[in-house]
Amino acid sequence: MLVTASMAIGMAITTLFFPIETHPRQVALAWPSYRIEGIFGWMMLYLAILTIHLVWHGVVAIRNKKNHPANRHWANVALNVLTIVAALYCAYRGWLIDEGLMEAFSLVGVASGLTNLWFIYRAEPSRIMYQLEHVKAIVGSGISVYTAFMAFGFVRLNPGHALNPKMWAIPLAVGLVIIIYHQMRIRLTYWRSRAALATAKPGPA
Repeated sequence: MLVTASMAIGMAITTLFFPIETHPRQVALAWPSYRIEGIFGWMMLYLAILTIHLVWHGVVAIRNKKNHPANRHWANVALNVLTIVAALYCAYRGWLIDEGLMEAFSLVGVASGLTNLWFIYRAEPSRIMYQLEHVKAIVGSGISVYTAFMAFGFVRLNPGHALNPKMWAIPLAVGLVIIIYHQMRIRLTYWRSRAALATAKPGPA
């Protein structure tokens, strides 16, 4: 996932420097250069940063489950802040070119960055909080990647519907269902184990 996101960063930067040369298909479809830069440049760059941020958070949340203060390493905090900044800038660029999809999807990055920071600076997370954060972040990175695959890949199959909000909503809807299911499963298992311990009779002396 990190390699894929890193490649997306390279593609986004290439687009920002050479939008016409990088996307001749969109030029042939009468896409203006500013729209190519917005969708395939700034938005892809934001989605790549979002993916890296989510994968990294999902890994370190589990890695530091016995040492929560380690989550406050400056690089981890900086990555969350960078994601929020990238999301806001994506929304700004979308506002400039009147592309509502860029503005709407930026909310995911802002929400993700803020909730991750909330977890990082929480004094004493519960015993299952690390698992919940891991599920949210790893599945969230899948939402980000598959959104890019669905949207940018669909340009080749049906350019007229490439920016259809319904196409962008498919990975988000599926991912949210997966996150909710697994988080509920983790919580139920935890509650049942606590209930079993509470009702268990003490053994013989």
